[in-house]
Amino acid sequence: MDKIYQRTKIQYIMNRINKLFNEKKQNILSLYFCAGHPTAGTTANIIRTLAARGIDMLEIGIPFSDPMADGPVIQDAATKALRNGMSLHRLFEELKDIRQDVEIPLILMGYLNPIFHYGFEAFCQSCADCGIDGVIIPDLPFRDYMETFKPIADRHGLKIIMLITPETSEERIRLIDRHTDGFIYMVSSAATTGAQKEFDRTKQAYFDRVNQMGLTHPRMIGFGISNRQTLESAQKHAAGAIIGSRFVTLLDQYGSATEALDRLREELKK
Repeated sequence: MDKIYQRTKIQYIMNRINKLFNEKKQNILSLYFCAGHPTAGTTANIIRTLAARGIDMLEIGIPFSDPMADGPVIQDAATKALRNGMSLHRLFEELKDIRQDVEIPLILMGYLNPIFHYGFEAFCQSCADCGIDGVIIPDLPFRDYMETFKPIADRHGLKIIMLITPETSEERIRLIDRHTDGFIYMVSSAATTGAQKEFDRTKQAYFDRVNQMGLTHPRMIGFGISNRQTLESAQKHAAGAIIGSRFVTLLDQYGSATEALDRLREELKK
């Protein structure tokens, strides 16, 4: 009975992503910030603040010295976080009690190197222990995901969220839709992260093309969302938007999640 209870408990905990998208079909807002930034020991409090202030989902970045998809803002945040002593071990220690008062989906976003160093099985177990719902690993090849990583993650109820870009083929998009769960992360461009003033016609055509594919899973659009124009475009073409660089900039500027979020919401209304 204990084993059955544990499996049921893990399954319940790890269904927050699906629950969100089942209950809220549009205008979902997810924010990204880097663990350990702007100061040490603040990650759990930032999560609690943003959850209490109505953010639907959060991505917590695992700082790494050599990111491949991050622009200068997030690279700078990761550098500061590493100098502040942030590591996966410390992150899991800070998040061990986070589910006592936070219900929204929590996703870790990071690169293979620190996860490999921690050990992938141990990483998945630690995620399950903390109530982490999913993980985004930008440099994880899809074949390796299918053959090695997915079975381990599935055992721990952890969803691996895959990214697509304007260059991703229809065949690959359909494979991702068929073999992943939760949502598909639609990267707005093939460039690195960073704020953009608007999405041009080429990006709009990419959003429309993916929408017309009739995919099973919802999409979230990220990279470049920083104002009303880009937010409304993302909300029009997907279930919602992921805002990273702009929020990280404001968090660095104000040093307070409350003030950074207030300022971000002001900017998104302009």
